[in-house]
Amino acid sequence: MSEPVTNAPGVKETIKGHKRLERNVTLLAVGAFITVAIGGIVEIAPLFWIDNTIEKVDGMRPYTPLEQAGRDIYVREGCYTCHSQMIRPFRDEVERYGHYSLAAESMYDHPFQWGSKRTGPDLARVGDRYSDDWHVQHLKDPQSVVPESVMPSYSFLAKAPIKFENPAARLGALRMMGVPYSDEDIENAEKDLAAQANPDLSSGDLQERYPKTQIRDFDGNPKLISEMDALVAYLQMLGTLVDVNDAAAQEELATETGR
Repeated sequence: MSEPVTNAPGVKETIKGHKRLERNVTLLAVGAFITVAIGGIVEIAPLFWIDNTIEKVDGMRPYTPLEQAGRDIYVREGCYTCHSQMIRPFRDEVERYGHYSLAAESMYDHPFQWGSKRTGPDLARVGDRYSDDWHVQHLKDPQSVVPESVMPSYSFLAKAPIKFENPAARLGALRMMGVPYSDEDIENAEKDLAAQANPDLSSGDLQERYPKTQIRDFDGNPKLISEMDALVAYLQMLGTLVDVNDAAAQEELATETGR
């Protein structure tokens, strides 16, 4: 008959050691602290030796001054409380909204709009999906284009002029947060903002500094650069900068190689 496991050499001592640890609150607390500390160091320490935790992908750029103004309005009006900008890698979401969201697509967002709370649809890839007229009408009278919508009217945006309150300072603050605006971008911020919404003005090298920039009168009123112009410009840009299939492959490769 085989010897009981508890009688095997060293087992009794191990059991006694565990009992002593489990019955002594101080020892258990110290042991738990050491274990958690080791796990935390293993996860956190590598971050001190890498420049960025997000692998940049081709096509991603900072927002133009007009798009940034539109994003500020989007946040100001609480649009993010009903619309997320994060398509999760689930079949139902991908089939409805498009390719799942990549971390790099939100790398210049402060604050980012990721989340799963949705009263309305996700907007991560709404850019170029509808016309400017559709967006304007939807913002003015949501129920006229989506009868079941519970969204309130934002018609006042069409009458509210964009306030040129030092957009260069806004871009400068974002650069302090790590957004790679150049000195030229900051110097020309006010000019760029006006030129993107008014095709009659000279846009200079705006499209060279901000690839894939859409330049036109967004709200249908060329006499006024309105908050509606800015918000529609922002919405029409979402999801249009990056070739998501190539970018996803880049992110996967970076993860596999540990870069």
